[in-house]
Amino acid sequence: MYTRLKNMALKLLPKEKLVRYEPYLRKVLSIFYRGSKCRCNICNRALGRFVRLDNGEKLCPGCGSLGRTRRLYLLLEDRLAQKTVLDFSPSRSWYRMMKSRKDIDYTATDYSNEFLADKRMDIARLEEPSNRFDLVICYHVLEHVPDDSAALSELYRVMKPGGQCLVQTPFREGSIYEDASIVTPGERLEHFGQEDHVRVYSVEGLKERMERQGFDVEVKRFDEADDVLGLDAGEIVLIAKK
Repeated sequence: MYTRLKNMALKLLPKEKLVRYEPYLRKVLSIFYRGSKCRCNICNRALGRFVRLDNGEKLCPGCGSLGRTRRLYLLLEDRLAQKTVLDFSPSRSWYRMMKSRKDIDYTATDYSNEFLADKRMDIARLEEPSNRFDLVICYHVLEHVPDDSAALSELYRVMKPGGQCLVQTPFREGSIYEDASIVTPGERLEHFGQEDHVRVYSVEGLKERMERQGFDVEVKRFDEADDVLGLDAGEIVLIAKK
């Protein structure tokens, strides 16, 4: 049902109007998912179930959050107050929730102009002063960036001493797989799993690249699922400190 209604909305509304009216449309949609078995900690809505997408991810019908976003908030909720935060290409549900908080200084940026954001910046050449942010969130971004060494260097530069950077990408076993000669969307889909990805990281490979830039990196693995919040087992987050 969710996919059918989404496709119908995409046909009837231009993208800018769909984004504008999305919260209202989701309020209507969430009526069909009412219940008490599940809960979204982003929109604080009780649900009978999450929407199971074709790729297996669990989506909140009320705000559109995915499990990784709900996990992120679970990690940060009690540590956000009075923080300066830089976020890259956040989901719309996450952006709206973070902007609603008055106890943080939140800046979102997006290079491709596809996400809700406050600024448009290249992650490899950030237009921000050094040592500015207490917290940097870089979720599912680095796999799109050709020069990830420059990007990681910039993330380290703009963080305050003692600050943290939370990073997540798709991961594979073994070593990092990348090939600069693979450039067409079709080739990238075949080799890296998505048309605009330029590599697939391994956990240890990304950890080593971050450590080369000066980060102290902790690999956080979540082996337990949480059916109430719609969190799957096996998720990995790299928590890096300066």
